[in-house]
Amino acid sequence: MPANDNRIDTRDWSLLALLSILWGGSFFFNGAALRELPPLTLVFLRVALGAAILLPLFRMQGIDFPRSVAGWMPFVAIGLLNNVIPFSLIVFGQTFIPSGLASILNATTPLFTVVVMAVAGEETLQMRRVAGVVLGLAGVIILRGWGFETRAGQGLGILLCLGGALSYGFAALAARRLLKDAAPLGAATFQLMASTVIMAVIAGAVEQPWRLPMPTLTTWLAVLGLAALSTALAYIVFFQIVRRSGASNVMLVTLLIPVTAILLGWLVLDEPISMREIAGAIVIGSALLVIDGRAFGLLRRGA
Repeated sequence: MPANDNRIDTRDWSLLALLSILWGGSFFFNGAALRELPPLTLVFLRVALGAAILLPLFRMQGIDFPRSVAGWMPFVAIGLLNNVIPFSLIVFGQTFIPSGLASILNATTPLFTVVVMAVAGEETLQMRRVAGVVLGLAGVIILRGWGFETRAGQGLGILLCLGGALSYGFAALAARRLLKDAAPLGAATFQLMASTVIMAVIAGAVEQPWRLPMPTLTTWLAVLGLAALSTALAYIVFFQIVRRSGASNVMLVTLLIPVTAILLGWLVLDEPISMREIAGAIVIGSALLVIDGRAFGLLRRGA
C-alpha cells in the first residue's frame, strides 16, 4: 500500500468506475429485497452468500486461512466497520428514505474519510482534498437534485445513512493499518466470513429469520445480485484499489455512484439525461481531478 494516499494509480480509475457500478446497484437491490425481508436478515444473507461465492475462488488460489485468533482479528475489525455496521445502518435508513437520497448521503463517505485519516494522524488535512470532496458532494447534489418525497422518520433515516458513511471512513483507516499486506481475494473472503458469524448472531437474536415466510423469486434474485455483484466481486475490486491507491482514494467511489447510475439508465433503459445531470457530472469529474492533484502539477509545469 502506498505510504501516502494522495494520488490514484492510473490503473485504478477504471476499477473505481466498475466499483461504482457494483456498489451503486446495492441501493436498488436493497430496495427490492426490503419489501419482503427485514433489514438484519438481508444483511446476513448478503455477507453469507458473498462469502460462499468467494470461497471456491479462494481455495483455487491456494490462500491459507489465518492460523490463530490474533490472525483473524484484523478481519473481524474490518468486517464490523466495512460490513456489519454500515450495511445495517444504511439498510435500516432505506426503510425511512428513498434510495436516491441514501446514495447522496453515501457520497459523504470521502469527507468523513479525509477527516478520520487526519485526526488519526495517517494523513495531513490537505485543503485541496477537502475542497475537492466538498466540490464532489455539491456535484452529487446537483446531479441528483432534491426532488425527494417527505416520509415519516426521514430525519432518522438520514442520520442512519450518515452513520454508515462515517463507519466506512473508520473502515478505510483500519484497512490502511491492518491489511496493508493482505491479498485482495483473501481480505475480501475473510472479512465476509467474519461478518457472517457476527450477523448470524445479531439477526438470529433480533429477527429470528427461520420464522419468516419464504421470499418470492424476485426477492431471492435481488439478494443474489446484492451478494454476488455488490459484495463478493465488489470487495475484490475494493481491496485491489486499496492495495495500489490507498484507503482514502478508494472511498471516492461513492462520488461516482450517482453518475454511473444515470449513465446506466441512459445506456440500458434509454432514459434521457438532463442538463442538470450533465452539469453535476462535470462538477464531480472536476472534483476528482482536484482531489488527485496531478492536473495542478501538469499546469504548473506547463506555465
